[in-house]
Amino acid sequence: MALFQLQVAIPDRPGSLGLLASAIGAAGGDIRALAVVKSEDGKGYDDITVAIPGSDPTDLLNVLGAIGGVEVLSITAQ
Repeated sequence: MALFQLQVAIPDRPGSLGLLASAIGAAGGDIRALAVVKSEDGKGYDDITVAIPGSDPTDLLNVLGAIGGVEVLSITAQ
């Protein structure tokens, strides 16, 4: 499994983080760490470490990109 550090912005409303976590799981990812960084201007900013099968995060990024309001600000291999 490969580890990736994601910085994401999500809508700051109840259920957004749960939806994001469910999408990561649906893409085969396993959340290893999560830090809520801040909330401003109606968005929550989070750092998430995700383990995925293989070494290509394309499927994960496609799933997250399909969620309305979710922005992947950066992704870094760990």
